[in-house]
Amino acid sequence: MTAVQDHLAAAATPADWAGAAPAPMGVDQAFNGYVAGTVVNALDRLGIWERLAANPLLDLRAVAAEAGPAVRERVLREIVRAAATCGWLRLQDGGDTALLTSAGQEMLRMRGYFTWGVGGYNEVFAQAHRIATGEAEFGTDVLRDEAMVALGSGQNDRSFMAGTLDSVLADVDFSVLADLGSGISARVSRVVGERPGTRGLGLDISGPATELGHRTIAEAGLADRVQAIQTDVLDVCHRAAHRDRLAEVDTVMSFFLLHDLLANPETRPQTFTRMREAFPAARTFVLADTMLRPHSEDSTALPVFSLGYELAHALMGVPLHTKETYEELFAAAGLVPRRVVPFGTPHSWLYVLEAH
Repeated sequence: MTAVQDHLAAAATPADWAGAAPAPMGVDQAFNGYVAGTVVNALDRLGIWERLAANPLLDLRAVAAEAGPAVRERVLREIVRAAATCGWLRLQDGGDTALLTSAGQEMLRMRGYFTWGVGGYNEVFAQAHRIATGEAEFGTDVLRDEAMVALGSGQNDRSFMAGTLDSVLADVDFSVLADLGSGISARVSRVVGERPGTRGLGLDISGPATELGHRTIAEAGLADRVQAIQTDVLDVCHRAAHRDRLAEVDTVMSFFLLHDLLANPETRPQTFTRMREAFPAARTFVLADTMLRPHSEDSTALPVFSLGYELAHALMGVPLHTKETYEELFAAAGLVPRRVVPFGTPHSWLYVLEAH
């Protein structure tokens, strides 16, 4: 059996779930939701959501004129019309302008989920049948768009995680902050930019995400204080080239990466010990992840993101873990929780841990 098949075979059966099952999804919801998700992502790639964030009244003629021949106005108008059908925009002036509705404002705020899912994992979901039969393997035959995954995470961070993180970090004193799995370095740039006299490292294994990180840092005017580095710091050989910079770090943060680091059952028990070894001077670890939904959860509604998150990781062969498992691993590495708070995305938790 493949790693994916092993993971699927070990998945919980319906009998394992003690809570109330979500209400069945209608065929119309399923199909229209699929199409609507692609519309949300298309509007984001076209820059429409950003325009609407600045001005809720969109002049489609101006958008087409500014874009020039790069955008086909007829197709642009049809995408906008589809968004209006979904209730996110209201067409006016014979269809030449579009006004953002209250539902559209909420979608604008939540668009990072669609950048992550449609932009980042579209091919993975589309090839689910081939992965299940063993005709294809994630990572070789089927790939995710790492840059879009990182961008979606950055959008969600700005929308509904940044405030919680800022509140938590207000009580953390740091000089050099490392963001492990930093994606496009948006978070570390924002945090360091708001804390004069501090420096930061954006550390990510992805080349495309790191390239976007360089641009993010430059646009923030922080090239003298923040660096984006492509590396796997938990690998001794990889981190050797950056040992001096890692040794300066006194605080480490990592968001929504831990499940990947815990994927290998052989190295799982040592993951947080290795993290401490990579940053020998770090005394504070601010770590967050989305965890496995409790089997006893009593909910008749399926929350945003959970289904996609769980399926995507099953297809990639990455097991998910409960909150209790994380806390056992923290304790084994001598990391003691100082603060634990819910963190934006369903079933996500933010920990402030002290090294002992």
